[in-house]
Amino acid sequence: MSAFNADDLDPVIHGKLRLGVMAYLASAGSASFTTLREKTGSTDGNLSTHLRKLEDRGYIKITKSFENRKPLSLASMTDKGREKWIDYLGKMRDLLGSNTS
Repeated sequence: MSAFNADDLDPVIHGKLRLGVMAYLASAGSASFTTLREKTGSTDGNLSTHLRKLEDRGYIKITKSFENRKPLSLASMTDKGREKWIDYLGKMRDLLGSNTS
């Protein structure tokens, strides 16, 4: 097993709020802005900023529409995001594995 290097962790995913968003989307498939805000305990502004970072990197896709005349923003993980998520989890497993004897 190779030595673990913390610099190998994807800094876009590793932030606490972005990590929570990615973990939730990995299992839920997609989620509304409201659901993500509730699940992460974030404020609107903070969540919006972090979703933009994930979207700018191509890890998530935001689809905007209207439901009952109210705006609806739906986030979902992209194929690239899923690949990066799986890679991130593998690196975390390496970290955990290197600390067990």
